[in-house]
Amino acid sequence: MKNLSLFLGSILLLFGCKNSPAAKSEKTKAPNIIYILADDLGYGDLGVYGQKNFETPNIDRLAKGGMRFLQHYSGSTVCAPSRSALMTGQHTGHTFIRGNSERGFTLENEGQYPLAPEEVTIAEVLKQAGYKTGAFGKWGLGYPGSKGDPNFQGFDQFYGYNCQRVAHNYYPTHLWDNQVKEFLKGNDGKTATTYAPELIHQRALSFLEKNQETPFFMFYPSPIPHAELFAPEEYMTKYRGKYLPEKKYVKKEEEYSVKGYNSQEESHAAFAAMLSILDQQVGEILDKVQELGIAENTLILFTSDNGPHLEGGGDPDYFDSNGPLRGYKRDLYEGGIRVPMIAYWPSKIEPNATTDHISAFWDFFPTAVEMSGIEKKMDNIDGISFLPTLLGKKQKNHDYLYWEFLERGGRQAVRMVQWKAVRMNMTKNPEAPIELFQLSNDIGEQNNLAELHPEVVQKMDSIMSRAHEYSEIFSFEHEKE
Repeated sequence: MKNLSLFLGSILLLFGCKNSPAAKSEKTKAPNIIYILADDLGYGDLGVYGQKNFETPNIDRLAKGGMRFLQHYSGSTVCAPSRSALMTGQHTGHTFIRGNSERGFTLENEGQYPLAPEEVTIAEVLKQAGYKTGAFGKWGLGYPGSKGDPNFQGFDQFYGYNCQRVAHNYYPTHLWDNQVKEFLKGNDGKTATTYAPELIHQRALSFLEKNQETPFFMFYPSPIPHAELFAPEEYMTKYRGKYLPEKKYVKKEEEYSVKGYNSQEESHAAFAAMLSILDQQVGEILDKVQELGIAENTLILFTSDNGPHLEGGGDPDYFDSNGPLRGYKRDLYEGGIRVPMIAYWPSKIEPNATTDHISAFWDFFPTAVEMSGIEKKMDNIDGISFLPTLLGKKQKNHDYLYWEFLERGGRQAVRMVQWKAVRMNMTKNPEAPIELFQLSNDIGEQNNLAELHPEVVQKMDSIMSRAHEYSEIFSFEHEKE
């Protein structure tokens, strides 16, 4: 009888634990979101996307445990507008920031043109819904203290580079800890001791530990592998002398300078070493969420802000960074805007999955809203939630995707099902001829089919016209006349 009483007591205790407020809270807690954004990483720069020159085992591990997107697109072909599209859920015909406009850069007057205060970011929406929000890395959407500063655009905590140009250097004189300018030991503009990406990474890991009990959104816009190409010696040792002939990068100044790129001479080895650092950091984030026991309630997304760069010794042709794609950063051909994207959520996403769903940065906003259970109107959002794709359910598709790029003579592009349209040199001719490619059998955009399909060209022209809304601040040259 005594044993029976002990048994019944154990059952009641177990039942009570399963239905305790803490257990119920864990089951009903909104999912965490980690968004890792590489900087200028090409479509072919990862092992799981075909890279053969170096390995990315941790990012590959993320993909093997989750889903690879094969037709995912960045917000733009350069940094700031790409981030603006991500944060606001709007393509570059609508989003507020449409170019890399600066304040007139000096170390004392750093930063880019700020997001307007009335702009609504996904960080603001999640914060209002009870999420803890943190951003760690490169911002570029508003100078320190401006309305576009990350602390005033929904992020409880920010640590890293506020200014994109400061982020050209991996040994900067300073980083920003919220509103405090933190000077880095050993980095005085001529000497270089403290590698900023490592400091940023440690702050991100601390954010995960601190907020493991509450829903959180961690935005991790890494500066890697943007030019300059520079890695600490312990990483360079593995790759030095491996990539011959080595592309030598010649510095413009003999001493280390915060005014430009300070890429190491062996730029091929430096690029591979930097990817090794990024891969290690992704692995440590994955390990951390597993160690904390929150992996099954955490969506991790990994992608890149645009295609690979050619600056600072960058050599995407050597590494086949674009894979089968045409173009680089600043192009609206596929190589400038189609990027790798990996989604990992072990309780929800089937492992080692792939999808051909056509998606873009502005889809993240509605995806995060839907998965978090937030009630919000999407009247001003261009994105479509790709949560159904992650969960293996029926997915709504875009009628089209649209981009515009104000530099390089003015450019527009549209993706519509299998068709891709590109318009160039709009400064000379706003109605410049449209190039048309059928990506389903010409992923390299080699065959212009515009003359064979005038009806498709006409549709593309109409989309380009209505998708672009005039901006007084970010306008095409022909609109300024």
